[in-house]
Amino acid sequence: FMLKEIHEQPRAIADTLRGRISLEQGDVFIEYLPTDPEWYRRFDRLALIACGTSWHAGLVGKYFFESLCRIPVEVDLASEYRYRQPVLDDKTLLVTISQSGETADTLAALKMAREFGVQALTICNVLDSSIPRSSDAAIYTHAGPEIGVASTKAFTTQIVALLLFAVTMARRRGQIGAAQATEVLEALSRVPAQMEQLFLEQSDALSRIAREVVNARSMLYLGRGPNFPIALEGALKIKEISYIHAEGYAAGEMKHGPIALIDEQMPVVVVMPKGSHYEKIFGNLEEVRARGARVIAIGSETDEHVASYADHALYVPDVPWYIQPLLTVVPLQLLAYYVADLKGTDVDQPRNLAKSVTVE
Repeated sequence: FMLKEIHEQPRAIADTLRGRISLEQGDVFIEYLPTDPEWYRRFDRLALIACGTSWHAGLVGKYFFESLCRIPVEVDLASEYRYRQPVLDDKTLLVTISQSGETADTLAALKMAREFGVQALTICNVLDSSIPRSSDAAIYTHAGPEIGVASTKAFTTQIVALLLFAVTMARRRGQIGAAQATEVLEALSRVPAQMEQLFLEQSDALSRIAREVVNARSMLYLGRGPNFPIALEGALKIKEISYIHAEGYAAGEMKHGPIALIDEQMPVVVVMPKGSHYEKIFGNLEEVRARGARVIAIGSETDEHVASYADHALYVPDVPWYIQPLLTVVPLQLLAYYVADLKGTDVDQPRNLAKSVTVE
């Protein structure tokens, strides 16, 4: 199922967008969301709460809300948040993210936060599940049933839903105009076709790379900016289904410890599409390379330099920064799948894992 669900992502994203965006008006219209602009203006911060892969989606979403809405955002693991004493009031919007809508820690964190009078929005895939029923508003991702335990299409549709909500909020708060919103929405609407192209271009190369890393004992995934959560997600995927120890790291943190681990036996995946972080992360690539690591780079298709520094270079289209995570994650999902397939592990039912974590 996992490979099928990876390949379903273009269709799933199209379904998340369907009927919700107006390129002519430069606006987003989502059922189950308040229509009164004052509702969006009442908040002075957002708290994004989730577990696992959904938490990684929340980390990506933080960049959207801070950039487009200019509102402070915190992103927390539900299992930690509910045991803290978070500062909450009626000017906080709690945004929970859950594929199933039944994640026990996320539901418990939501119930705890509701005691402080906060408004709650959820991003969820399953209609009428417990978390949406306990929330004021919901954005359903319409990804369709996800059977594989390792989340793929739920993750990318959560990112799309977060970006749609950020545009909605930014428009209602007067932070962006119709023209800028149209630019974002047009870029989003091109993603399904761009993903299809990645499948055609990268599947063979990734199955070859998988043969090189299948016996690795440890891997490191590096990224910066909105691609740092993608490094975390890539590492989680290879852990979940291939049982290879992997760590995702902010590339700028390399010199604070992880660089000590790097040697010729360590494959390092560097997520480095062009953008404001490019020169910095290219420097990190050179540091890793100098220590003998086998480097797999995910770069932009117009990047003429990365191939000469990496053992393997995979390319994604040149897209705005807010679209990059949707494309850079695809080769990491496929790599985890191909490595697991070579190892003969049960890709859809990894050991010790369950699809919906409904126990605490």
